[in-house]
Amino acid sequence: MAPFIPAIAALLMVAGGSVRAQPLVPAGELKGSAWVHTRESLAATVQQADVCLPPAATGAATFCGKFNSIPPLSGRRVPVVVFLHGSSGLGLKAIGEWQQWLASLGYASIAPDSFALADRVTYKSPIDKESYERIHALRATEIAPALAALRGQSWADFGRLILAGTSEGAVPVARYPGSEFVARILYAWSCEANYFVKEPRNNFEPSKPVLNVISASDPFFSRSNAWLGNPEAQGHCGAALKEYARASILLVPNAPHTLLNLPATQSATAGFLSLLAKP
Repeated sequence: MAPFIPAIAALLMVAGGSVRAQPLVPAGELKGSAWVHTRESLAATVQQADVCLPPAATGAATFCGKFNSIPPLSGRRVPVVVFLHGSSGLGLKAIGEWQQWLASLGYASIAPDSFALADRVTYKSPIDKESYERIHALRATEIAPALAALRGQSWADFGRLILAGTSEGAVPVARYPGSEFVARILYAWSCEANYFVKEPRNNFEPSKPVLNVISASDPFFSRSNAWLGNPEAQGHCGAALKEYARASILLVPNAPHTLLNLPATQSATAGFLSLLAKP
């Protein structure tokens, strides 16, 4: 997500001469012209993906680098997390640190690069819902190429795939209609109606675990955002997951929007993964 811009109170005259404060929605911004991946850019999302492989997969030391620079390996198959980054892209330092941490747990990870698409649309929130939905559709198309690429990798255990994402990247994770993944992890997304979606359109599988970690006062998806667009919002995926016995939700007090590497987040993630098939 773009940096949070605090709402500004505007004084508006109402009938009878009384005055009350109303939040002034900040001006959003759209840049770029490309809304849909080409065949070439979809392939590049994988080739330029950030990959981190644990020693069990490499047969030697941990490898972290681009998918197209993976060296010859002599290890075995390991569980893999497919991770969809947020609107800031893979340039966010926290993502690489999080992938290295996953490798220390014995998990491989692959984070496709959405910005492999030349002149890909970027934004500063809030923008119109139609534009957000076009971006969510773009991101959803990045999952299948990652899965296809993993099928040819000696280190990828297809029986232990986890789909994860943060913020913008968590929306297609919540909506994904396939059954290839044994679990899903959603960081910094609330799975509910607000300015970011026309409707949530969650598509969770009742029998499979889901973890949702979000700040208790997320600057975008909690009620602390004056232009959230839903006065009844809970600010987390509780309503969407209330019927799912294998779902877990962690609200982190006073956390920022990007919370991948906070101790509470990592503790919850490690515990969640430990309940799945062991590496």
